[in-house]
Amino acid sequence: MKRFHTLLTAVLLCTAAAIPAAAQPAMTNVYGRDCQLLNGKWAAIIDPYDQGVPKEIFLNRTPQNDTEFFEYAFEGGLRLEVPGDWNSQSPELKYYEGTVWYARHLVVGTGAAQPAEGVCATAVEAPCDGERMFLYFGAVNYRCNVYLNGKKICTHEGGFTPFEVEVGGLLRDGDNFLAVEVDNRRRPDAIPAMAFDWWNYGGITRDVMIVRTPKTFIRDYFLRLDKASDSRLLLSVDLSEPVAGEVSLQIPELGIDRTLRTDAQGHGETSIDVKKLKLWSPEAPYLYDVRLVCGGSPLDDRIGFRRITVDGTKILVNGRETFMRSISFHEEIPQRMGRACSRADARMLLAEVQDLGANMVRLAHYPQNEYTVRMAEEMGILLWEEIPIWQGIDFTDRATAEKAHAMLREMIARDKNRCAIGFWGIANETRPSAARDAFLTSLLEAGRALDESRLFVAAFDNAYYMEKSDRFEMHDDFTRLLDVVAVNKYMGWYAPWPKDPGTIHWDICTDKPLIISEFGCEAQYGQHGDRHRASSWSEEYQEQLYIDNLAMFANIPNLAGISPWILFDFRSPYRFHPTNQEGWNRKGLGPRTAQKSVACDPRLLPLETGGAIEKEITPNH
Repeated sequence: MKRFHTLLTAVLLCTAAAIPAAAQPAMTNVYGRDCQLLNGKWAAIIDPYDQGVPKEIFLNRTPQNDTEFFEYAFEGGLRLEVPGDWNSQSPELKYYEGTVWYARHLVVGTGAAQPAEGVCATAVEAPCDGERMFLYFGAVNYRCNVYLNGKKICTHEGGFTPFEVEVGGLLRDGDNFLAVEVDNRRRPDAIPAMAFDWWNYGGITRDVMIVRTPKTFIRDYFLRLDKASDSRLLLSVDLSEPVAGEVSLQIPELGIDRTLRTDAQGHGETSIDVKKLKLWSPEAPYLYDVRLVCGGSPLDDRIGFRRITVDGTKILVNGRETFMRSISFHEEIPQRMGRACSRADARMLLAEVQDLGANMVRLAHYPQNEYTVRMAEEMGILLWEEIPIWQGIDFTDRATAEKAHAMLREMIARDKNRCAIGFWGIANETRPSAARDAFLTSLLEAGRALDESRLFVAAFDNAYYMEKSDRFEMHDDFTRLLDVVAVNKYMGWYAPWPKDPGTIHWDICTDKPLIISEFGCEAQYGQHGDRHRASSWSEEYQEQLYIDNLAMFANIPNLAGISPWILFDFRSPYRFHPTNQEGWNRKGLGPRTAQKSVACDPRLLPLETGGAIEKEITPNH
């Protein structure tokens, strides 16, 4: 990646409206650093009328005499688990969208006085000379303001990407009071905006930690396979300070111990020729232990190397045509009706994916937990990761565009070293317009400036059967800019069949790979009925609909993958049917219990190579 492009992107994207000066995008690979989790029970106050700021509850004042009192208290009140969402932790908060204040004490120094018993507190070692400390949040949904000892130190918008703020110079010996004001209200200028078909879980939904670094450290790095050679690696590094320094790269298994020197801006690049490099693939997910060292401080990672490209209408992984046998899931554990937030949650979801024989997951519809991304890498599952540009976005609003750029940058910064990521998604179900095209084109150009090693994709829902041509067509000029085009089409559910499915043909972006990124229907687990009537909401109808769609897919000449919607039923406030939905989107191929649905018949899913579906719809693969 050219240094000029990196600097240009930073200038264009780093705006005060998107990311305030006190906040910073998170450093790369926070889990490979010296970090201390601040997870657990946090004190909380529900603030539906936003009175917390006027009452200055971030000061956490307590009465100092007999005549003084305050109309709030964190101690003795609500406790919420972090990471986690508040909607699943209290019946009264199930539908709550608004403000909740979280609070925790950080007690610095071994000899410091401890808070009273029952107070949410964490002991933190004082920083050593020359050591820096950062407060890191994996994700907070959706807006948040962070206060330390009564001072606002950070603000962030966006519910699915990490951020951090330096606190080493703000912490004092003894007790420190940390408060986080979280607001998950839907707003027209938010991303996603007012209307989205999943649960708006509020809260501190991912890990919170203190991260310690030396004064000068490796803030960002990108280690990947050279686009031109399978025997050359490329490394780019950015230090935390604009200073010249030395960084060493060590990959013991490959016998690599290379030192590069950064320029006066703290940036450095190098290439390394390697022999007998084992490439990562879904069939053989090989990862190497990697260590970067700057100033004697090590930074460890596990990184795989692979190439994902397009050849005409084919998607190639390491030069081999690979059909995307995909499934989608939301970051939700349906059995407990809450946000997935732990390593165990990631394993549960991905184990179900692996059990289906899928080789890819479309992470719907936002960057999901880093645990999920890293575990998919270990398990050999490709990922399509996207930002939540999902209907209803105001494409004419400059501030909204700045937020979208910030989210894209934060997503790529966190996961660009994760070889499981094969696709960056920039939009879902948007409609053509001059404003939309300009908005998405800007995003696409910014994304490619940051990472040219992945394929860029968007999903569309404007493909229609045209009687005149007797086939499906889609007229959307933006598709010509993408590497891969995807279509969401619910034939037999939201759209009636115009003719026998096996006789329907498609004529959409025939010079590019096409993925059917959503299809399916809703069915109640255990409900049986007429397999030809949608109103039965039955497993039999869901089964027949899949059979019919597969027959249609066989006539798509440039089909490169399918991704049924969706792995599990998920909560949705827009699903009103009193007996068949009850606040759930019922399109899941597996129910929200541990049992498998009848609709999970292996014949209906994109199973392992040689499975029935692959033979039927991709006879040349």
